[in-house]
Amino acid sequence: MAYLKIPKGWEIPEREATPEHIFLNRRKFLAAMGITAIGATGILPRFSTAADGLYPAQRNPRYKLDRPITTEWHTAHYNNFYEFTEEKDVWKLIDRFRTEPWTIKITGKVQKEQTLDVSQLIRQIPLEERLYRHRCVEAWSMAVPWTGFPLKALIDRVEPKSDAKYVRMETFFRPSQAPNQKEQNRSNPLFSGRTWYPWPYYEALTMAEAMNELSFLVTGIYGHELPKQNGAPIRLVVPWKYGFKSIKSIVKIEFTSRKPGTFWNDFAPVGNDWFANVNPAVPHPEWSQEKETIIDTREVRPTRLYNGYNSFVAHLYAKS
Repeated sequence: MAYLKIPKGWEIPEREATPEHIFLNRRKFLAAMGITAIGATGILPRFSTAADGLYPAQRNPRYKLDRPITTEWHTAHYNNFYEFTEEKDVWKLIDRFRTEPWTIKITGKVQKEQTLDVSQLIRQIPLEERLYRHRCVEAWSMAVPWTGFPLKALIDRVEPKSDAKYVRMETFFRPSQAPNQKEQNRSNPLFSGRTWYPWPYYEALTMAEAMNELSFLVTGIYGHELPKQNGAPIRLVVPWKYGFKSIKSIVKIEFTSRKPGTFWNDFAPVGNDWFANVNPAVPHPEWSQEKETIIDTREVRPTRLYNGYNSFVAHLYAKS
């Protein structure tokens, strides 16, 4: 029986996305974006044999955009990764950061506590590409082709116990490789009266948020492995939340019955809500959240509730 599909507000025609035949041909794809050199530019990662044959992954057509994909150059050169620097030029400071080998410890309220090797994990769970919008709490945004797998797929493998209500994630602590993790006691230049950041970085979701289909563990971008500045080798992406919830370079996932703290909500709670859902009606103390600026085109757009992913997540926050 034929049916009529009514597109959601955030969907666009496929013609506005990168043509698949160009994207799958890596050289033509890079040339189409004006990228002619790699290496010292920080655009592309060092490719590892562990990822041979995994990228590019097939695109999932369910996840579409309302804008063109952000250029890869901008996505690689405009990053927040405070373990390295408070500036956006993270790519200049990641040479000593080692992402192989890499393991994730699964612990807490689960039937199967274990330590997973990421290079093996990404061959055990099928990868797919998704086009997601990414909205920073600083009021800038981008649109990215992420490659990875649903967080739910990992959760199902470790079998959470019935009293697991939250998922807490933690990133690395390697002061010898990440310059901003070296000093713990000096004053913080961005937050008057505070000492240095309480590394390692940590984030959390409710179990319902973690099991939502949008919650995505990412290992690739633009048809190849993640660069270090984008959170290699594995990071979270939750597109309806501000970017700081999408924790990078994960080394530990813990299932808890009690609500855990989160890094920015603990360190600087004003303007950094625990849930951190994108909401144009709730201003940051220093700026409005009503509009966002796309980082490559500088186009200013109205901010949408839940970053436009209402149909996927609004039920998570509906009052009973």
